[in-house]
Amino acid sequence: QGLKPLVPTESPDPIFGTSKKPAPSLPATDPYLGTNKVPDLQKFFQISDGLPIHLKRGYPDKMLYRTTMALTIGGTIYCLIALFIASQPKNK
Repeated sequence: QGLKPLVPTESPDPIFGTSKKPAPSLPATDPYLGTNKVPDLQKFFQISDGLPIHLKRGYPDKMLYRTTMALTIGGTIYCLIALFIASQPKNK
C-alpha cells in the first residue's frame, strides 16, 4: 500500500544493437590522466633481487608489513585471552 514496486515498470533503453555511437566521455589528451606507469613497475617488480614482492618498495612496505603483522599477532593474543576469560565460571 504506498510502497514502490521493486521491479521497474518501464524497460531500460537498449545498450547493444543501437546504430549511434556514444560520445566519448574523456578526450585522449586530458592532462590529468598522466602517463602509464605499469610497464615501469612491472620491470621493477620482476627484478630478481631476493626480496619478496610485498617488500620491494623499501621502507614504507616494511612499515606496512610490520604493522600488519603486529596487529595480527596482537589480535590473536587478544582473542585467546578473551576466550580464556569467557571459559572461566563466574564466582558467586
